[in-house]
Amino acid sequence: MISEEKLRILTESAKYDVSCSSSGSKRKNGGGIGNGYAAGCCHSFTPDGRCISLLKILLSNDCIFNCKYCMSRADADVPRMTATPDEICELVIDFYKRNYIEGLFLSSAVVKSPDHAMEQLLLTVKKLRTEYNFYGYIHVKGIPHADEGLVRETALYADRMSFNIELPTEKSLKLLAPQKSRESLLIPMRRLQQQQRVFKEEKRKGHFLPAGQTTQMIVGASPEPDGLILRLTQSLYKNAGLKRVYYSSYVPLVHNPLLPDIPAGERREHRLYQADWLLRFYGFSAEEIVEDGGNLSLDLDPKCGWALRNLQFFPVEVNRAPLEVLLRVPGIGARSAYKITEARKYAKLTFADLQKMRVVLKRARHFITADGKFYGERHETAIRGLLTAGEARENARQLSLFSDLETARSALTGEL
Repeated sequence: MISEEKLRILTESAKYDVSCSSSGSKRKNGGGIGNGYAAGCCHSFTPDGRCISLLKILLSNDCIFNCKYCMSRADADVPRMTATPDEICELVIDFYKRNYIEGLFLSSAVVKSPDHAMEQLLLTVKKLRTEYNFYGYIHVKGIPHADEGLVRETALYADRMSFNIELPTEKSLKLLAPQKSRESLLIPMRRLQQQQRVFKEEKRKGHFLPAGQTTQMIVGASPEPDGLILRLTQSLYKNAGLKRVYYSSYVPLVHNPLLPDIPAGERREHRLYQADWLLRFYGFSAEEIVEDGGNLSLDLDPKCGWALRNLQFFPVEVNRAPLEVLLRVPGIGARSAYKITEARKYAKLTFADLQKMRVVLKRARHFITADGKFYGERHETAIRGLLTAGEARENARQLSLFSDLETARSALTGEL
C-alpha cells in the first residue's frame, strides 16, 4: 500500500496539469469493476474549472528534465517520490470502491529516461486492465521522446492520452523547456491520430483511445499573444484531431529570471476558453476572433468583440437568418439557435418567445430583430458601454456568490 506521504507528494505535484477532463469513452465493462462507457466518468469541477472526479497523480516526480516553470524540474529542491505500478493500481481500486473517484489521470516526471517513464506508465495501465479488471476511465499523459511502440501500446489500454505542448512556440520551448521540442510533442500526436484511424478502418477488436487526445498550453509564461495561441489551437483541432485544448494561466510558483513575476490572470484564461468554444462549435476562425493577432479583450467576451467589429452584418431577423448566422449573434447559444430554427417553422417568433428560449436579450437585442421589431442600440459606443457594464455586473455577482454565504443561499432558493 502506498504511504500517506508519497500519496500527498505525488498528487500535489500533479495538480498543475488541467488537461484531465473526462468524457466520450466507449469502453464497456467486460466483467470487472468500473465503467467508462458513453459519457465517460461522472465528473465535477472546482470554481476555477479543474476536474476533481479523477484520481490525479504522478507515478514519479523525480525528473531529469529541467523545465523552468515546473515544480518537479531537475534542479528544484523538493522531496522526490516514485510509486510502483502496483501501488497505483491498489490505490485506484481502493478509492474506486470507496466511491472517491470514477477514473484515473496518470502522469509522470521523466524519471531515469523517457522510455523508462513511459514503460512504467504502460505497465501500470496494463495491470489495471488485465490483472485488476478495472474498466473505468483512464487518461495517460505521454512522455516526449519516448519509444513509439511504448506509446502505441499504452493507447490500447487508455481511454485518452495527452502530450502537453505547454508553450506555443519552439523559441519559448528552447528557452524554458530545453529538453523538449515541438516535434517531440506533435509527432506522437499525429502518429496516434493515424493509428486510431487505421484501427477504426480495419474494425479491429478492442479499443484505441476511444476518448481521443488532448493537450495543454501554459498562458503567460512566455510572451506569445492570444492570437498566436488560438491559431495553434485551430491547427491542432484540424490537423491533429484533438478533442480539447486546455489553457492554464501561468502562476509564478518558482522564481526564475526567464519567467514573469506576475500571474497571467484567470480572466485571460477564461477568454481563451470562450474563444476555443467559438472555434469548436460556432464556426469562427482564429483570424476572425483576434483580427490583429494580439490579445483578447478582457472587458468583452470574444463573440461580443467580433460582433462590435462587424456591425455591418447586424441586425439580423431571427425568423429568417440561417443557423450559421444565428450562432454568431451575442446572447444566442448553440441550443437557442437550434430551438429558433425549429420553432420558426410553425410561427413567427417575437422577443417574448426568445426570452422563453433563454436567449440573453440584454446582449442579443442590439444585434437582432424579431418579427421586424428592434429594441437595441445602433451605435458601437453605446452598445459597447452597455455590454461592458453588464459583464462587470455579472462578474461582481459571481464573486459575491462565492464570497457571501447569504447571497449564495438566496441564489439556491431562487430569491435572486
